Amino acid sequence: MNHSDSNQDRRNVVLLGIGHTNAHIVKEWAANPIRDCNLVCISNYPTATYSGMLPGTLGWQFKDDQMRIDLASLAARSGAKLVIADANGLDLNSGRVLFSDREPIAFDALSIGVGSMPAGWQQHSESPLLIPVKPMQTFLQRLSDRLAACLTKSNVSPSVVDLVKDPDSESVNKIHDENALAPVQARKVAIVGGGVASVEIAFCLLLQFQKQEIGREVSIEIFTSAETVAEGMAPRSIRSLQRRLRSRGIKIIPGKQVIALDEHGLVTKDGVHHAADAVIWATGAAAPPVLSKLGLQTDQRGFVATSRTLQSLSDRRIFAVGDAGTIVDSPSPKAGVYAVRQCPVLWHNLRAFLNDGELQNFEPQADFLKILNTGDGKAFLQYGWFTAHARWCWKLKTWIDRRFIEEFQ
Repeated sequence: MNHSDSNQDRRNVVLLGIGHTNAHIVKEWAANPIRDCNLVCISNYPTATYSGMLPGTLGWQFKDDQMRIDLASLAARSGAKLVIADANGLDLNSGRVLFSDREPIAFDALSIGVGSMPAGWQQHSESPLLIPVKPMQTFLQRLSDRLAACLTKSNVSPSVVDLVKDPDSESVNKIHDENALAPVQARKVAIVGGGVASVEIAFCLLLQFQKQEIGREVSIEIFTSAETVAEGMAPRSIRSLQRRLRSRGIKIIPGKQVIALDEHGLVTKDGVHHAADAVIWATGAAAPPVLSKLGLQTDQRGFVATSRTLQSLSDRRIFAVGDAGTIVDSPSPKAGVYAVRQCPVLWHNLRAFLNDGELQNFEPQADFLKILNTGDGKAFLQYGWFTAHARWCWKLKTWIDRRFIEEFQ
């Protein structure tokens, strides 16, 4: 009798976190599942958020659902089981993912793609002003709640507060038509972190304020411990971006490490207090807390240490991808483009591992196309020596982003 199709003979491929790379596995599974295997997806949230479209959604250039992958429908198309839960450890001896509130899930192969968190946010987590940019699934709601509270304090009309929470186009037109805006005190939004994510957030948040017609009453400041914003880009690109930020009234405060938050703002390392009504925390990548509970070897920052095949150095059944893993021999920046480039390698290697085939190495490219949304119907593009700031760059970015997300929707 052939038992190959019975459940006890089927192996479990488990995806912990459904970021860019793991989402690709679910999509591929629909067309070509790995024989005699079940696919189990574990996620904290019922949706996955595409980071490339987050700034545009913040600036109301896209609707919220356009940047989201509905995991239930994605899993259903692939015949996968979706579990919405917080994992809190691994039992490596028995090969199981552990939870505090449900039965463990066994795995024969496990891919960890839980992303990252902005560095340093936890020490300020008690502050009502703090809005960490991750988890992205809830960032826009948390930000809108905080901004609505600021605007309420500022005597902005109730219709505008409603608009922050529900920015549909009919409300925008209604408020514009009725000139419903009341006088408003100056409000300050601080963005902590000077990377390209902070630059895009600043441009697109300003765009949202302009669409609300409160752009003049709300100021935006970027605090960075570095001497410039957008470190890692070409010097010419940095100068251009800083010019554009300043020309729109977005203040850059360089060389200032933020060490504390209170009810009225933030304190920098030089002891100076800066007033703020909301603090968006968008610093560099730090390991999310769950990675420290897995019992796996990590790099110095707490990310899972892997070989070039994306396998954990502690356990070859386990892969770590996107921000969650670091290839110790050739570490690359924690950027979404690398997570996307890992997709075909992970898919090949999961199949090869389960079928005793030969695994491939992931070779990160030295440079990649960078396109930043500047919130004015244009985008800033850099590739190698070439830079441009134009409407066609925005159209190219939108085409790339839509093409990626529509594969999963």
